[in-house]
Amino acid sequence: MNDIVLKPVGIIRSEIKEPVLRSDKDGITLKEKLKNVRAERDKIRTLISEIEIEPSLTELLDDIEGHSHLNILYWAHKVPPESRKLTKVHPMGLKEVPKKGIFATCSPARPNPVLLTAVKLIERKGNILKVQGLEAVDGSPVIDIKPYVRGYHSAENPKSPEWLEKIIKEFEEA
Repeated sequence: MNDIVLKPVGIIRSEIKEPVLRSDKDGITLKEKLKNVRAERDKIRTLISEIEIEPSLTELLDDIEGHSHLNILYWAHKVPPESRKLTKVHPMGLKEVPKKGIFATCSPARPNPVLLTAVKLIERKGNILKVQGLEAVDGSPVIDIKPYVRGYHSAENPKSPEWLEKIIKEFEEA
């Protein structure tokens, strides 16, 4: 395969300074206890962040205000290079859950640490987007922005493995 070269289209400005999940050559670990992660998640849902688009690309934002929600693709720049070689991790860093293949998880430690978050668009001022619910660390490069299109981006009756449903339940009850 040929190498792919990505150029950031912008940068994220956020109160989040460190990722909740930390990664190294041995896997991923939670920065805090699961109950604290739930509180962090609840905070992120209301957090207002800014996406600063490269000024020369401002025209790409024309008519974006017509959308209430956007999909933000960004580079997890704090994932160290050794973590990109991991093939399996304990999901959410939970050692009691057997290791799973990286592509079966939402782990930021992946060959290409591209992450995706659906956010609410609050406003646009020139090349700046104010969004709500962006789970990205300050300084993360933005790779792309796409409108969230109901019916097109949503799946009917999605199914998750039992181990993930258990984590989600624990997460909600923590």
